[in-house]
Amino acid sequence: MQAKYISYQDTGAFSQIVLDYISGEAKLSDFYSFKPDTDGFSHAIRNRRFLGDRQRLVTVLQSQYTEVQTSALVKDNIILLADERTFTITTGHQLNIFTGPLYFIYKIVTAINLAKQLKQEFPEYNFVPVYWMATEDHDFAEINHVRIEEKKLSWNKDSAAGATGRMGIKDIAEVLAAYKGYLGISENGLELAGIVEKAYQGKPGKLSDATRILVDSLFGEYGLVCVDADVPELKQQFADIIRRDIETGDSYKEITASNEALEAFGYKTQVNPREINFFYMLDGLRERIVKEEDRYQILNTEISFSVEELEREIDTFPERFSPNVVMRPLYQEVILPNLCYIGGGAELTYWLQLKGNFDHYKIDFPVLMLRNSALIIDKRSAEKMHMLGIKEKELFTDSDQLKSTWVHAHAEHRILLSDEQRALGALFDQIKLNAYKIDKTLSETTDMAKHKALKLIHMLEKKMLKAEKRRHATALSQIEGLKLRLFPGGVLQERVLNIAPMYIAHGKDFIPALIAAFDPMEPKFTILFAS
Repeated sequence: MQAKYISYQDTGAFSQIVLDYISGEAKLSDFYSFKPDTDGFSHAIRNRRFLGDRQRLVTVLQSQYTEVQTSALVKDNIILLADERTFTITTGHQLNIFTGPLYFIYKIVTAINLAKQLKQEFPEYNFVPVYWMATEDHDFAEINHVRIEEKKLSWNKDSAAGATGRMGIKDIAEVLAAYKGYLGISENGLELAGIVEKAYQGKPGKLSDATRILVDSLFGEYGLVCVDADVPELKQQFADIIRRDIETGDSYKEITASNEALEAFGYKTQVNPREINFFYMLDGLRERIVKEEDRYQILNTEISFSVEELEREIDTFPERFSPNVVMRPLYQEVILPNLCYIGGGAELTYWLQLKGNFDHYKIDFPVLMLRNSALIIDKRSAEKMHMLGIKEKELFTDSDQLKSTWVHAHAEHRILLSDEQRALGALFDQIKLNAYKIDKTLSETTDMAKHKALKLIHMLEKKMLKAEKRRHATALSQIEGLKLRLFPGGVLQERVLNIAPMYIAHGKDFIPALIAAFDPMEPKFTILFAS
């Protein structure tokens, strides 16, 4: 694939806070610790104080990979985590079936590439790419489907309560068959079908196990380590913060203060803290904890605890306490020797909201890196662009604006009347001056006549554009089709499309092409032209 790059600003798809962050806007400096560049990473390495149990992390990961036929590089990377010179480069995502949208893939590729780049820059240290599996998330409706072109395939499950990572997958056969049916009988389609079948119909009984096998099949050769933090051995290290958040409400105060500071700068915040930012979790149950008088109540259940009972429960069963979106990043940094978190625009926004809370708990804040984003232009679409004379940057223009611009550029006769409008305005200004000399009250009448005349010119211009569009109806229809193909639903391709059509088209070459094209240290949007 041939890669070209444009600025994130030119896409019109990223929030102002993200654009300001990647451009180094000074007013955001209090909301992060280190810049996402070589100097920033150098400072982060020197200042990272990891207090977690490395050997316990290694033991947990080795146990989680017992049933995975992974690469030697993954096994070596897990062992490397015991070394104090080793850091993780982490990205995370929900357990979407069959990987979900393309940006799931892009996140992981960014982490792999950044780990490789940092090893070249700082050879005396080790950098392990990590995919943090959001196994404790309970929003099944967000992960139970996948979109392939215009089709939506859904996993219909009778019981979908509790943490998604703990869900059984015996009833996924129907949607798996539909997915494999789409993949077809080409060599590439059959190859991906074999990968997903191995993940979802093999030994694993939980969605977390299936996701680990699927991700490892795609990225194991690059040394990517999948982490499932829903285990008591890791939660024990977080127990003190669990207790403090529930009993003091400090996280609510810290994050609220950060939100107010960001909003004062005109930014929109992404998440809001609660007074208690933990769920109580059992198999089939993940419900909020709320304070009711002198007891802690688990919503929608009969379960409640006194302060003493709560503390005993946290000490004995820390795995039953699941962090929400504002505490999950803190948990991650407690148990991983993490140097950088890689996320999309929304994730970066809420991480910026959390710096004050990290400081409060004296936990090091990682470097924040915007994941690589891409638009993949298939051969047919590239040919259409060439025929229409449309440049890649123009693709990100609103469809109506793109068509109007194209018509103006290809009209046989001039249809913009801006020169005439300026001349007419100047003429009325002269008339107004002359009229004013005769009678001051005529000034307002002249202004009204000017406004009416300019409005008529504008209406005539719109009619001329509309007539010209009728002459180019075929081309404009092709532009509309091009936009729909490359921006399904009017949004970035990566937010909707699954890896399936890309794998069918490119097979094993697809992920290496992304790895060759993505540069995490260069904040540019990637456009890939398929060969």
